[in-house]
Amino acid sequence: MSNLEIIIACAGLAVITLITRAFFMIPEREIPLPTWLKRGLKYAPLAALAAVIAPEIVMSNGHLISTLADARLPALAVAVVYFFYKRSILGLIALGMLIYLPLHIGLGW
Repeated sequence: MSNLEIIIACAGLAVITLITRAFFMIPEREIPLPTWLKRGLKYAPLAALAAVIAPEIVMSNGHLISTLADARLPALAVAVVYFFYKRSILGLIALGMLIYLPLHIGLGW
């Protein structure tokens, strides 16, 4: 690809991103949404996060993990139990990494 094609592609992606993200801010008044859609949109960030994180936890190199000696599993278990009792996202991340890193780096899991 030439430099001009790369610049045009980046500019096009920027314009498309700007239009799609600003779409709801363009109208002068609020767009009426059905109650069921408003209720469903509350769960969209959680669903997106789960869709990104779940494959990273259960897959390795495009295949399901085949052994329980994977550092992600104990880190996940401890982090989920912690979150169940404390409801702290920051604590969940910190504790998960505190379990994951020694197992992954130290033991090579």
